[in-house]
Amino acid sequence: MAVKAVILDEQQRCLLIRRSAHNHNFVGCWEWPGGKVDAGEDFATAVLRETREETGLTVEITGLAGTMTFEMPAAHVVLLCMEASRIAGEPRLSEEHDDLAWVPLGKLADYPAAPGIAEFMLDYAQKKGKQS
Repeated sequence: MAVKAVILDEQQRCLLIRRSAHNHNFVGCWEWPGGKVDAGEDFATAVLRETREETGLTVEITGLAGTMTFEMPAAHVVLLCMEASRIAGEPRLSEEHDDLAWVPLGKLADYPAAPGIAEFMLDYAQKKGKQS
């Protein structure tokens, strides 16, 4: 099980981070902050922890962005994406990422993401754009 935080700012831009060579999979792909749920950890705690570890931001969960499944080389992954807003902190990079950007939802296609997840991100952006 994995979680991602779709951190939205006042201009409906989301925070994307790019996977560095430190990772084994999807190097150079852009993603929302997140990662694996630790044993005994609930989803909300995991998304808050992973966001803080990967970006330095303290966020609050504001909604559900959606769920999906995808295949990794050694695992089938169930992914839960939660909408969040920044409470405190300035974005910074962990060793797992080498760049970050605040991206308007309508520009997500300009930032290549991992196969499978990219389609989910674009679908989310399209649905969210229609709600605005």
